[in-house]
Amino acid sequence: MDNSQIKILLVDDDPDILEIIEYNLQTEKYQVFTATNGKKAIAVAVKEIPHLIILDVMMPVMDGIEACEHLRNLPQLDHTIITFLTARAEDYSQVAGFNAGADDYIAKPIRPKVLLSKIKALLRRLETKKNNEKKLIFSGPPMLLYKITKIPWRCRRILVKQILCTFL
Repeated sequence: MDNSQIKILLVDDDPDILEIIEYNLQTEKYQVFTATNGKKAIAVAVKEIPHLIILDVMMPVMDGIEACEHLRNLPQLDHTIITFLTARAEDYSQVAGFNAGADDYIAKPIRPKVLLSKIKALLRRLETKKNNEKKLIFSGPPMLLYKITKIPWRCRRILVKQILCTFL
């Protein structure tokens, strides 16, 4: 996929960080959307359906952990990769982020080139994930279970893995 087709939502309450990261992402030709808190992030995500969401943890109105939990419960964002980019590098913060549904956790400070490399790696995961799901479409019952949107996303993945193991 061409970078100009990739949508990235950047969420941070610090305007300087938003500006620096947005500039670096735009120089790579990504479509960048920004929000300053979790509540605004959810609204932008529902409207734009980004490929990647980069969240800060500590924000006003709604923090990143709560926003991540809300985002993960939206079926239209099932394929969206969510990562935290935050100064909160403690173990318990990282565990809380992953428990909320994050795919990755990046500690600040980080150099722009390293961040761009991480973003490219995360987007490669998204492509791999989509390709694997295309293969599953023809596998029968597991894909039907995966399509049930009323089951929380974590439960769906666990159930699909268990069903696949019984077929293998």
